[in-house]
Amino acid sequence: MNLSPHTLSDKDDRFDEDGGVGVALKSKPQTKRPPLYKVMLLNDDYTPMEFVVTVLERFFAIGHSHATEIMLTVHKKGLAVVGVFPFEIAETKVMQVMDFARRHQHPLQCTMEKE
Repeated sequence: MNLSPHTLSDKDDRFDEDGGVGVALKSKPQTKRPPLYKVMLLNDDYTPMEFVVTVLERFFAIGHSHATEIMLTVHKKGLAVVGVFPFEIAETKVMQVMDFARRHQHPLQCTMEKE
């Protein structure tokens, strides 16, 4: 059997133009990033401001001064985005905040929406 470079097909990707052996590379499929969801706190007339600051510190790892700024935004504008997360994390944070507020008998509302 004659294996000279002249007998190889020009269409064979395993060989480079000099007749040497090349490496076939498979491209990795591109994975999409999961959709993100905004978690928001809504203003009400009953939840104490300090409780909202505590929620921001505890469930969103926000420092006290930044948490106070966000709480004031919620108070003045009616709502504020407190974080952006993949669906499962956003859903968990909403449930944690709502449960914490209920246990402390506050009507604080926390919602999420797709970004």
